[in-house]
Amino acid sequence: MTALTQDALGKPLTGWRLRLYTIIFEADTRAGRLFDQWLIAVILASVAVVVVDSVQGVGPAYRTVFAWLEWIFTIAFTLEYAARLLCVRHPLRYALSFYGVIDLLALLPTYVALLVPEVHALIDVRVLRLLRVFRIFKLTAYVAEYQSLGRALSASRRKIFIFLSAVMMIVLVMGTLMYVVEGPANGFTSIPTSVYWAITTMTTVGFGDITAKTDLGRFIASAMMLLGWGTLAVPTGIVTAEMAAARLAGVPTTPTTRTCQECLTEGHLPEANFCLHCGAKLSEYFNDAALERLPQD
Repeated sequence: MTALTQDALGKPLTGWRLRLYTIIFEADTRAGRLFDQWLIAVILASVAVVVVDSVQGVGPAYRTVFAWLEWIFTIAFTLEYAARLLCVRHPLRYALSFYGVIDLLALLPTYVALLVPEVHALIDVRVLRLLRVFRIFKLTAYVAEYQSLGRALSASRRKIFIFLSAVMMIVLVMGTLMYVVEGPANGFTSIPTSVYWAITTMTTVGFGDITAKTDLGRFIASAMMLLGWGTLAVPTGIVTAEMAAARLAGVPTTPTTRTCQECLTEGHLPEANFCLHCGAKLSEYFNDAALERLPQD
């Protein structure tokens, strides 16, 4: 096998790499659950440090302590990120994945802050890593509902797009009408400004920075408010109808954190033989007993 072919297929996971992969990426073993629970605790602690550090009465007094803690957290996350790249078959594929990008963004602010101190506040992006909580604590019911919501949104995307297009046409027409009726003298200085007013009125936000002054303008504003009150329920109804249809047509499943070693897709059933996303053959499903039997080398 040539080097190019080996690179395309990725390095096979055996021995300690397979053990490390199972612990880091799959939470169905005791070691995997403990690793992920400790990871969540460290993430929460690092975010708490950044939040407390921003408080004027506390941050300056403990600046050195917070700085040391931040570097300890950053080094820990760097080692964890390196371990993830080390144990997967395709490091670049993981680095470009959703969680891979988030893991990298959790590290960069601390290092970039050495050159640009203002970037330090972006460290709170680490809170996005808490999305792993859905797999860490095996909240399979929540994972299933999340997947159901995603499928409903995908199935109703055309209807929602048409709905949003209709809303944009309404706010454009009504905004233009208010520009003609009210005019610059009453704050409607341009059509974009009037469209902004129409959007805030239709969504029932009502900032009050621009208000109708004429009787006709108030009548149009009242109509926009009533129209917006009824419009808010439309996308909710579309998505709810799709979820109800999917629930009646489908059979609920109980996914696990079993992960494909090729594309890193999670949620495969224990009895599955092939990846539901890329079709690659799945390795043997590991539980705690199977993990203990893995060779160390």
